[in-house]
Amino acid sequence: MTIEDNYLTKLESLFEVPVYDVSQVEKERLLVEVLATLHQHHVENCESYQRLASTWKTDNIQLSDIPFVAVRLFKLLALKSVPESKVLKCLTSSGTSGQVPAKIFLDAITSRWQSKVLVRILQQFLGKQRLPMLIIDSPGNHQSGSRVNARFAGIQGLAMFGRDHTYALNNDMTVDWEAVEAFCRKYENDNVLVFGFTFMVWHYFIAAIKSANRTVRLPNAHLFHSGGWKKLQSQSVDNHTFKAGVLNLTGIPKVTNFYGMAEQVGTVFMECEHGFLHAPSTADVVFRDCYDFSELNVGQTGLIQVLSALPYSYPGFSILTEDLGTLHGVDDCQCGRKGKYFTVESRLPKVELRGCSDTAAAAS
Repeated sequence: MTIEDNYLTKLESLFEVPVYDVSQVEKERLLVEVLATLHQHHVENCESYQRLASTWKTDNIQLSDIPFVAVRLFKLLALKSVPESKVLKCLTSSGTSGQVPAKIFLDAITSRWQSKVLVRILQQFLGKQRLPMLIIDSPGNHQSGSRVNARFAGIQGLAMFGRDHTYALNNDMTVDWEAVEAFCRKYENDNVLVFGFTFMVWHYFIAAIKSANRTVRLPNAHLFHSGGWKKLQSQSVDNHTFKAGVLNLTGIPKVTNFYGMAEQVGTVFMECEHGFLHAPSTADVVFRDCYDFSELNVGQTGLIQVLSALPYSYPGFSILTEDLGTLHGVDDCQCGRKGKYFTVESRLPKVELRGCSDTAAAAS
């Protein structure tokens, strides 16, 4: 059996596990098997990764033993583990003028599984019915040939769950009031899906509604948003303030934040009813001390290491981010979901703005 076949067999088994209804111990057992196989694949097919992690042994390991790649390396190196002929597209991370974007090379295997896993996770929150969708963004082109930016990929991922896709913003980032008001009238009695990146929702939509003294009512909507809290935190807008503002100005009663990144598309950590982010069955998190990278315990704040079973075409299955977070517990969240649950606190000091929302903020 080839490494590819071995990986896909193990990934299929992991995919059959309930997204949030398996104990941490059992999940780790299955996930570590997939990650160890991915490690072997990347050592054999990515020279840069081989130099970094080839001495790591895969026998009798735990999740916290798995080596990680610093997220910044994806800005500095072209990391891929498949031949160029198998690369379908290159995903570029957010970057303002002067910043170097990360480049993520995707093949058919990785792209297919990213979509399958994302659908399975989001169905836990949205169900299977496609809903009318309002997108808090502009319809401008975010794709150039085989290159796709993270903002477009985020919209594209959520758009699978919507129909009658309506963009709320013009290309100059002003609100398209005619489109928004028509959408609200058409679906005033229906369940609808709203998606946008965090800062963009707040700055270009919520603030614009308030300043224009307009009325937007979406009482049956569910807003999903992600990324870029740094700029909002500098304006003293936390998660509670954000949700309260959205409810007050749009009537949207359900607001769900999620944590994800361009370097691990398809892997999202969804917020539960109690305000905690949850690791799905195909991914996990480890929290590390900022100075010696040792694993931290429940209640301690440190760097977030994100692990995902999906990246086959590039060595992004274990990434040390530049985000600080806190692990709040394992298997015992009040929402009933199993596994680790956590919060993201901030970015490391002096780290560039890099989320889709933060990049939009820096450009505004």
